[in-house]
Amino acid sequence: MAALGHKFPFYAGPKPVFPMNTTLAVIITVFLTALVIFIIILPGIRGKTRLFWLLRVVISFFIGAVILAVNFSSEWSVGQVNANTTYKAFSPERISANVGLQVGLRGVNITLTGTPVQQQNETINYNEEFTWPLGGAYTEAYAKALEKGLPDPVLYLAEKFTPRSPCGLHNQYRLAGHYASAMLWVSFLCWLLTNVMLSMPVLIYGGHLLLATGVFQLLALLFFSTTTSLTPPCPLRLGTAVLQIHHGPAFWTTLATGLLCMLLSLIMAVAHKMQPQRLKAFFNQSAEDPVLEWSPEEGGLLSPRYKPISDSPEPQDIPLSETSSEACYQEEHPQDSDCAL
Repeated sequence: MAALGHKFPFYAGPKPVFPMNTTLAVIITVFLTALVIFIIILPGIRGKTRLFWLLRVVISFFIGAVILAVNFSSEWSVGQVNANTTYKAFSPERISANVGLQVGLRGVNITLTGTPVQQQNETINYNEEFTWPLGGAYTEAYAKALEKGLPDPVLYLAEKFTPRSPCGLHNQYRLAGHYASAMLWVSFLCWLLTNVMLSMPVLIYGGHLLLATGVFQLLALLFFSTTTSLTPPCPLRLGTAVLQIHHGPAFWTTLATGLLCMLLSLIMAVAHKMQPQRLKAFFNQSAEDPVLEWSPEEGGLLSPRYKPISDSPEPQDIPLSETSSEACYQEEHPQDSDCAL
């Protein structure tokens, strides 16, 4: 080992990592590109409609981007601690490092950053991901991590999420992730239908779908919180420090976006009841378009109905010309000399 500089030959160096999740980077890039394109054509819209149009586009893109981003985010539950812990197996040497844990809907991400980064003649900067799709992919990923000889803190945290771990974190977070992800996909579908309805003269149905978008986001949070709290928390000890896990940015962003969708749907329902013309003007729709009225006796704000026939304008008689009237009357009553309507 002296010829190797007191380094174990089977430890691979840290691999280069992208500064952020590549899937999130793609989602953000797509939505930002679409937003920039809409802003470019914004000068072609005149008057107050320009401001209303920009506000609608920004809010809609924000909601859609959040739903997709949190679905692929690894920050639903997070934890971070500074610890003085062992670095490699079969070695008593210890390092001072910042250990981070991010739990998403599809796996866990573990980071290890030395403080300072350069210690023991090495660059201590690791970022490892372990996913749990259907099948035994997580166990295989953990076995490969053992073969690579990753640092002890990374292997220790990864082992806590294996199916055979007594902590039970694997089944707990895997089940929560599946249910929460399903609810988010349904929410994204409702968001797409909301945009379709709001581009048509059926604004109230767009409000209903916007409400459903927020409800399914809150259901995702409910499933995630309930499932992850079924078992008592498992202590994660790194040396003398204890890593505590709590809800991360993705969880709170989903909560804020879900409440925003429900608030906007409520505003649309009230505006449709109190100021329908202004609501149509906000969505750049003509006042002559056929609309739905509200009927309190049929369900209040969330039960639309069409205008009754009795409220329609009276039909107008169209008089016939004098010549045609006389000819018609003479054919029916040839014995009469006068012809009248």
